[in-house]
Amino acid sequence: MTGPPHRDEEEVHLFVERMAMAFAEVGFPRMAGRVLFTVMSADEPLTAAEIAERLGVSAAAVSGAVRYLTQFAILVREPVKGSRRDRYRMPANAWYEATITKTGLYKNFIDIANGGVDALHGRNTPAGERVAEMRDFFLFVQEEIDALGERWRARRAATGHGDRADA
Repeated sequence: MTGPPHRDEEEVHLFVERMAMAFAEVGFPRMAGRVLFTVMSADEPLTAAEIAERLGVSAAAVSGAVRYLTQFAILVREPVKGSRRDRYRMPANAWYEATITKTGLYKNFIDIANGGVDALHGRNTPAGERVAEMRDFFLFVQEEIDALGERWRARRAATGHGDRADA
């Protein structure tokens, strides 16, 4: 009987750190990235203490990071039965959920920009034209994100990613 394949923990650690740094370079909080990729690289949900131990950091550092990540639905918090502790895992289709379905910010930008266009008398002034162009850009981005989500769902189904319970 064979068990799970042997993991090279040093290589896993390097993956976690490299991905966290890559995300940090585009503005993602580095500790949140470290926590995210630690959880992603685990085969089972982890408690905050387990995450902290794997990263060699304090529980307080992990606490702030998991709060940030759960806010964006990139991590899911689940209570540990009979304990006050929680375990953290990535939800199914996490990247889609965090990127495609959480785009209310574009609707907010569009709504606020509409008010700005009205306040600036439409496209009849240079300022009104700039705000209208910004609004139109965010409308375009929202439409493209919606279309991208449809294409991703089709591709995900075609490649079998949606078949796994822990996807």
